Amino acid sequence: MTRTTRTGQTALDTRVGGGVGESPVRPDAALKTKGEFAYSSDLWTDDMLWGATLRSPHPYARILGLDLSGALALPGVHAVLTHADVPGRNRFGLEHPDQPVLAEDVVRYVGEPIVVVAAEHPETARRAVAAITVDYEVLVPVTDPEAAMDAASPVLHPDHGSNVVRHVPIRHGDPAPGAEVVVTGEYTVGMQDQAFLGPESGLAVPAEDGGIDLYIATQWLHVDQSQVATALGLPPDKVRLTLSGVGGAFGAREDLSMQVHACLLARHTDRPVKIVYGREESFHGHVHRHPAILRYEHGATRDGDLVYVRARIILDGGAYASTTAAVTGNAATLGAGPYAVPNVHVDCYGVYTNNPPCGAMRGFGAVQACFAYESQMDKLADALGMDPVELRIRNAIAEGDRMPTGQLVDSAAPVAELLRLVRDRPMPAELPAVPDIRELPGGASNTTHGEGVVRGIGYGVGIKNVGFSEGFDDYSTARVRLSMLGDEPAVSVHTAAAEVGQGLVTLQAQIARTELGVQRVVIQPADTSVGSAGSSSASRQSYVTGGAVKAACEAVRTEFAARAEARGLGPRLPTELAGDELAAVLAEPIEHTVEWRHRPTRSIDPLTGQGDAHVQYAFAAHRAVVDVDVELGLVRVVELACAQDVGKAMHPQSVLGQIQGGSAQGLGLAVMEEIQVVDGRIRNPSFTDYLIPTILDMPPMVIDVLERADPHAPYGLRGIGEPPTISSTPAVVAAIRAASGRALTRVPVRPEHLTGT
Repeated sequence: MTRTTRTGQTALDTRVGGGVGESPVRPDAALKTKGEFAYSSDLWTDDMLWGATLRSPHPYARILGLDLSGALALPGVHAVLTHADVPGRNRFGLEHPDQPVLAEDVVRYVGEPIVVVAAEHPETARRAVAAITVDYEVLVPVTDPEAAMDAASPVLHPDHGSNVVRHVPIRHGDPAPGAEVVVTGEYTVGMQDQAFLGPESGLAVPAEDGGIDLYIATQWLHVDQSQVATALGLPPDKVRLTLSGVGGAFGAREDLSMQVHACLLARHTDRPVKIVYGREESFHGHVHRHPAILRYEHGATRDGDLVYVRARIILDGGAYASTTAAVTGNAATLGAGPYAVPNVHVDCYGVYTNNPPCGAMRGFGAVQACFAYESQMDKLADALGMDPVELRIRNAIAEGDRMPTGQLVDSAAPVAELLRLVRDRPMPAELPAVPDIRELPGGASNTTHGEGVVRGIGYGVGIKNVGFSEGFDDYSTARVRLSMLGDEPAVSVHTAAAEVGQGLVTLQAQIARTELGVQRVVIQPADTSVGSAGSSSASRQSYVTGGAVKAACEAVRTEFAARAEARGLGPRLPTELAGDELAAVLAEPIEHTVEWRHRPTRSIDPLTGQGDAHVQYAFAAHRAVVDVDVELGLVRVVELACAQDVGKAMHPQSVLGQIQGGSAQGLGLAVMEEIQVVDGRIRNPSFTDYLIPTILDMPPMVIDVLERADPHAPYGLRGIGEPPTISSTPAVVAAIRAASGRALTRVPVRPEHLTGT
């Protein structure tokens, strides 16, 4: 069959650009700027059907019966599929395959998929979904994560044995230390959404060999391939995935959404099937940041030296495991913060409930812990009568110190320097006596003319691991080919690494230019025809895929030199030859595929949490200046100052963009972003009611970028995407505390937290 298909995938051919340390223009920049870039929702083929999903309206219920007759009777409907139509294993999951492709006898959260439909028109598919009748026995949902841990609570996954997905203890130093000054606190973090602009979407096309081709927006092509193949009962090589344009991710595209559903429908109908979620369905169709309850106790000497940290952290993982186990590991191992603490006692729990599933989001467990331990550091500074920055500097971790896991910090850890940089930045101008109302809390809505407006200053510093941890086999694969294209040399780079907006397509070309000196670099579309690159998460792709591209380029360079020497030209580089000599050496292309790994990590001891869990640590600090209308409970962030160590600024302009974007997400969590979940139901599944910072909410930023090379990393680089999200939230809240005098133990901060109403 001949099809006209638009997959949105073309190689990115760059002829002019810079190398490592420069800021060349992104090869997809013009297309995106002009609105011509094809995202996954733009996928199209001339004979495709449209898919739609029937989802549970209940957080917890038994399915007693299904009546599909109404959907099947509609003209234009080609398939109505249930769990009985899943040919392989009706389970998937990133770490534990505990989630049904389509629910069987039980639904565990509002929005769980039960039936999928394919029809000639998207409206017909939606009408078919509405015509399906489900008979439910509604059960009492488990929505309190602490109650879920009680032995009397219903076990939501009987095969697991309890509602605790994972418990991670950290035991370091004296189990019962004493201290002269002790502060305690309980903190709560709400559920945050990744809020990417491009909703879940993809196109599944049946292939003549009995396999399936899936064009999809994802963060991890090969783990999708594995899970889809298992559900379809196909060998992985019959399930071929190609990355389509990704409209943001931030962790929510690590898990499957519509991938298997589209493939099931395509194989059943032998027609291409496209599925695109609307915004409300997207809120129900992907994981979110784990809400958390955190209880902390800090002990110190009267001089301000930390003696111990004790913490109990409970993360609400929702209905299915997703990455809860790994998030729990991060929150525990990083739970004392970027401080040298001789005695640490942490218990962190990830828990099943009937709330929406939670998983990866930028910061991955470190965000929740940082809000708590930084709030504690401010509380401790107040109890000691110390400057909060000086207290942090006094206890800041440094290279050569050990983490609470016992792991040696064996590369730069300039925490004290970062704090001094943000502290010493000039302050923004004070409000004039007659301020412009647009510069006040509430802005042009004219809620105030300056009455009750108080300025506050706050600080935050955080720590984040880079890459996959705890013994995970973390690697990436790169295929690099050097050949003649016409009369000029060109490099082709092929990886499966997902470009989700972070600029990886630019970086791969920069590395190739640096290593081979060839200006023309072609970045091939990411797909599963090359080895895995792992996930675009954990701030790891520059490190791991960058390392793979570098290593593959080095192999190509070595072979080129050997060929040149064999021709009597000496061991030359591609830039040292031209014309006939260059063409002769490259009469046959040179191609190398390299699977590259960073140094190994280790599993932590399940009883003590000791072990070399992480490959690299990254640090950022923020100073926030805010104006607060203490009478109306309104906040305006006046300025954010950030200092971050990036090891090596591979693309300096993109580094600034990552810091600004990460800070915006942290600000959002601090003052506005929260999925409101009541009795297991999302009450605000839209960008009308789920508030996100806009350009009017983001303040000016002043940024200091340090480059303290990590000797273990390619080019000395350090992952940069997540740290600014981590430290910005506590800095903003600390500034609001300073202005309002309120304790503010929960994020996001709401107006009623400031007014007491």
